[in-house]
Amino acid sequence: MKGTQSFQDIIKAYLETMAENDALFAVKYANPSKSVSDCCTYIISQVQKSGCNGFADDEIFGMAVHYYEENEIEVGKPINCNVVVNHTVELTEEEKEQARQDAINRLRDEEMAKMRRPIQPKKASEKKPQVEQPSLFDF
Repeated sequence: MKGTQSFQDIIKAYLETMAENDALFAVKYANPSKSVSDCCTYIISQVQKSGCNGFADDEIFGMAVHYYEENEIEVGKPINCNVVVNHTVELTEEEKEQARQDAINRLRDEEMAKMRRPIQPKKASEKKPQVEQPSLFDF
């Protein structure tokens, strides 16, 4: 695996947006000898060479653009790794309502299951007979 799929999706979305806004980059992005998969492999190999664990988004996107701008660039061997991508998920109103209904249904099912369980009487603690100890005054 050359990185996580979400990493590749984010890089691709960034490059496509850049190609839409920049005609010169669009020509380089359309190069058939280059691919997003190789671009991600290039980025990961550059990150590995640097020895750093964290990068700003602009640094990573800069590496992606550099990959497409250079004609002769060494991609490197595919590296099996996981890439952590910081992004937030935006839910539509329909998805929020569906998640709310799912949570309500799950809670209702759990409460119904509790009500259907037979009531078990509490075990009475066994009373041990106390052995009276003789006191000094009993003698």
